[in-house]
Amino acid sequence: MALLRIREVKVLEGFKLSLELTDGSVIERDVSGLMVGPVFEPIRENPAAFASVRVEGGTVVWPNGADLCPDVLIWGGVPPEEGRQPAHPPQA
Repeated sequence: MALLRIREVKVLEGFKLSLELTDGSVIERDVSGLMVGPVFEPIRENPAAFASVRVEGGTVVWPNGADLCPDVLIWGGVPPEEGRQPAHPPQA
């Protein structure tokens, strides 16, 4: 089984991203809590900078060099054993 990674990203409202994975599934993630540290300051402070996100090497990256771990985005941590699907946020 190939390692699940991000194939496409779309910016949603706030600090949310829609992520199409390499298996064709789509998940949404609020990444506001993951954007920690000085490299993320310009991205948090400027919606246009946040919207400049793209996919590179199976994860999301920004032009200033900031990136997020694909496993954290997809699984919330280390990938699970084979056969488990990506976690979906609870429905309101």
